[in-house]
Amino acid sequence: MTGPELAAAAREAADRFGTPLYLYDLGRLDDNARAVAAAFPDPWLRLYSLKANGLPALVRRICGHGFGASAVSAGEVVAAGRAGLANAAVALEGIGKSDADLQLAAQAAADGRPLLWVSLESAEDAATLAAAVRALGRRGLRQDVLVRLNPQVVPETSAGLAVGASTSKFGVLPDELSAVVMAGGGPEGPLRWRGLHLHIGSMLGAVDAWRAAARLGLRLLELQRAALPDFDTLDLGGGFPVADDALSVPSPARFAAEAAAELGQLPSTARPGRVAIEPGRAVVAASGWVVGRVLHVRARQPALVVLDAGMTELIRPALYGARHPMIALTSHGRPVEANGQTVLVRVDGPICESTDTLGEASLPPLARGDIVVLGLAGAYASSMFSTYNGRPRPPEIGWDGRRLIVLRRRGRAVQ
Repeated sequence: MTGPELAAAAREAADRFGTPLYLYDLGRLDDNARAVAAAFPDPWLRLYSLKANGLPALVRRICGHGFGASAVSAGEVVAAGRAGLANAAVALEGIGKSDADLQLAAQAAADGRPLLWVSLESAEDAATLAAAVRALGRRGLRQDVLVRLNPQVVPETSAGLAVGASTSKFGVLPDELSAVVMAGGGPEGPLRWRGLHLHIGSMLGAVDAWRAAARLGLRLLELQRAALPDFDTLDLGGGFPVADDALSVPSPARFAAEAAAELGQLPSTARPGRVAIEPGRAVVAASGWVVGRVLHVRARQPALVVLDAGMTELIRPALYGARHPMIALTSHGRPVEANGQTVLVRVDGPICESTDTLGEASLPPLARGDIVVLGLAGAYASSMFSTYNGRPRPPEIGWDGRRLIVLRRRGRAVQ
């Protein structure tokens, strides 16, 4: 946890609001958003991926740095609106769009508030959206769409986070593109075909697969322009990794440089009119912490520490072995001193499942009531929270460098 002030804020939050809780360093969030915006400045479209963390107060703060939003359901579209975003800054994407999701997009277009675009994952997506637009009976009404492309690359990440491989459920293959267009009514139908959407995976450890996917997308975009004159957009997705003390990864600026190099190899007339990214984790992950207290310590090999925070608050370690740094803020009730004695322990959560484990860490001697925090928890922690075992949603607290701010109060226990 960076800095004694943040550690003190976490201890204060635990005392004031109880544990477990989510704590966000709002200054770090601003820094991360600025870093992405500096790497991909205007005219790049920057769409924050709401699935990483849709807490309205955080979304408003991120969008204040010039971000729109990527939503994967009608619910997230509504959440973006509640955070103050106009539909024109919100894209509807995601693998599993329901009829209701697509009808929302069609109705928004009919109401004169169209979404930025809808990213289609299949011929079924295209046919359902086209039917929804036609059913409204508005002459000349059209909805802008992209087609999500599966680039068939092997991204440099864990299997659970790789979505650009040929075996993935996400996106259509290049030779399936024409079938999607025809299912949606063809070039002159109710859908305006604007381009391609790519996303190859999360926590990318290198840029090679991302660059290869970008190259494929650019070439396919150019090839389609003869038949689809409005094909002018390439959304390169997200996947930018977040570093921790044990992992060195490429920065957003490195990905931006690779994109610039690929664009630079094309004549100006062949370059897309719009380019977009949709980071989530890279913006919000490092700003967030799960704060928990020790319930008990068991003498095992290695020693076992059980916290009051677990897979209901942070499911990624149990789901696919994700690593989150862990730091003790107190030892036997006192603030932890730098360079003190530590020992390797296994840290588990309180849920009645043997898979409720958070990983191993070197921690000082601990007793019931001591405070332990888990980092890189701003993304895919709160947004994946569950009420399993009847647990209430934890409070979400922001720290602006001076004071603690309640962003969401603790929920009620499930009856």
